[in-house]
Amino acid sequence: MMKVSLRTACTASALTVLLLVGGCHRHRKSKSQPNTTAYADKLHEMVEKKVLPPEKVDTTKVPNLRWPNFSDYQSIVATFYDDRNYEVAWTRDGAPTDSAKSFIQAFQGAASKGLIPEDYDAPRWADRVQALNSKSEDAISLFDVAMTVNVMRYISDLRIGRVNPSHFNFEIPVQDKKYDLAEFVSDNAVDATDVPKLIAGVEPNSEEYRQTEAALAHYMDLAKQQAQSNEDPLPTVAKAVSVGGTYPAASALVMRLRLEGDLPAPGDPVPPLPMTFDSTLSDAVKHYQHRHGLTEDGKLTAQTIKSLNVPMDLRVAQLQDSLERWRWLPEPYLHARLMVNLPEFVLRGFDPDHKLDFTMRVVVGKVMGQHETPVFTHMMKYLVFRPYWSVPVDIARKELVPHIESNRGYLASKNFEVTNNKGVIQTDYTAHQVAQGAVMVREKPGPKNSLGLVKFIFPNQYDIYLHSTPAISLFEQTRRDFSHGCIRVQKPADLAAWVLQGQGDWDLDKVNEAMNSGPDNKTVSLKTPLPIVIFYLTAIVEDDNEVHFFDDIYNYDTEMQKVFSKGPPYPVKPEPIVPKTKEGETV
Repeated sequence: MMKVSLRTACTASALTVLLLVGGCHRHRKSKSQPNTTAYADKLHEMVEKKVLPPEKVDTTKVPNLRWPNFSDYQSIVATFYDDRNYEVAWTRDGAPTDSAKSFIQAFQGAASKGLIPEDYDAPRWADRVQALNSKSEDAISLFDVAMTVNVMRYISDLRIGRVNPSHFNFEIPVQDKKYDLAEFVSDNAVDATDVPKLIAGVEPNSEEYRQTEAALAHYMDLAKQQAQSNEDPLPTVAKAVSVGGTYPAASALVMRLRLEGDLPAPGDPVPPLPMTFDSTLSDAVKHYQHRHGLTEDGKLTAQTIKSLNVPMDLRVAQLQDSLERWRWLPEPYLHARLMVNLPEFVLRGFDPDHKLDFTMRVVVGKVMGQHETPVFTHMMKYLVFRPYWSVPVDIARKELVPHIESNRGYLASKNFEVTNNKGVIQTDYTAHQVAQGAVMVREKPGPKNSLGLVKFIFPNQYDIYLHSTPAISLFEQTRRDFSHGCIRVQKPADLAAWVLQGQGDWDLDKVNEAMNSGPDNKTVSLKTPLPIVIFYLTAIVEDDNEVHFFDDIYNYDTEMQKVFSKGPPYPVKPEPIVPKTKEGETV
């Protein structure tokens, strides 16, 4: 007897009965297969959810999948087939549909998207297609469910990334851009006439993303070239080599600098050894240093050689990680007006059309001591000129209480004051009260305040913000992780004028007046909040298509690669977000 799905169009005579058991649902039917239930039992068997003990995972329902545990997609796959009355979707007369063939090509080229082809069974499709010649129910049903699972994985991975950023305690709202996959795949993918166009529409509509994808293809080629050359690493040096000095492996250095284009490749052969480290080589080294966040002195240092010896396949991994993080961002953060790239120690500002307006150096959270600046998105809502710094209890306990215990006048001598929880100044307090948070310590406004003369607030659970600082010498350092978590900006007055542009008469002169002689703790709200992203990209492409790489200072790339190495199902359940820092910081 033919099975009837409640998602099949209801006839008038059956309407009342169907409504009693849950109502009618739209039945999606593709052009690829006639209306038949010949495979319904087999499909249902493969996608149904089995009840197992908690310690076991059912991985046998769809044999021959590279990653057979699709528990994270099981309910979506079941909905997809239930909506289709358990009709096969990806074959016609026992042969793959055109859309199925196109998706197989996409799976095989997944590496060009920064994905892992084996995650989508890339090496297994030829055998599955061959098995379809048997016309057996098993082969056709297996092909169909495997295609559905992998299409869903592929589309979701390109749309929102493979791993929920909450898994890394990053606060980025990927849920805002998730598809209803069962509906999207049925309505858009099954009978797609232009799969590459469909895929392009799934990916982030971002020039930065597209540039990173193009850079990935280039560096994949470089990795192949490097593997074929089988060259030894460059030998390190005990002392930096300057112009006029010699380097024993100068010929190998020339070849390495030419690989990425830091040294143009002339038609002449590489000169024989020994070779003088001349100004041309120094300029090439300086260009390489510029692209890799190193001190740009043109000298061949041990640090520069260490960077030059990083294999190209690791640079490929950095670009893959960057693509993953770009996929997390929903609007308006994909085209945020402000973006801090933590491992680069740089803030970028963009105009309303997302054209780069400025770059600015920043200081970010220390690598050591649990002060890493978190990754998240928010809206900047107001500025505070000449702010107080309310010292977090944990910082006061560790860094102020020992001084208070030995010197009762220490806080006053350092421009601090103590208040109760209502902000009333207290003169009679103990070190124990400070340590327990029974009273609060705050630093008075002024040019010596640890927050400087302005802070930029985007309310968040971490109490992280941008602010100025009296410690301006830190911006001269190449590596700038010195704070307790908040982000210090190099040109605070310029940033304040930029943020407030179009808002009354707030120009640079008025900003400087507010910072230097205006009232203390003055709040100025933004008429239009600005989206800001505190981001983490160890590989980024500049507007001139020049690729820049940075150290994985917080080991976030390392953590991500460990997750990818385990294969799907990738973590999808958010872990509790534990703030890594509290408001404020010391110099």
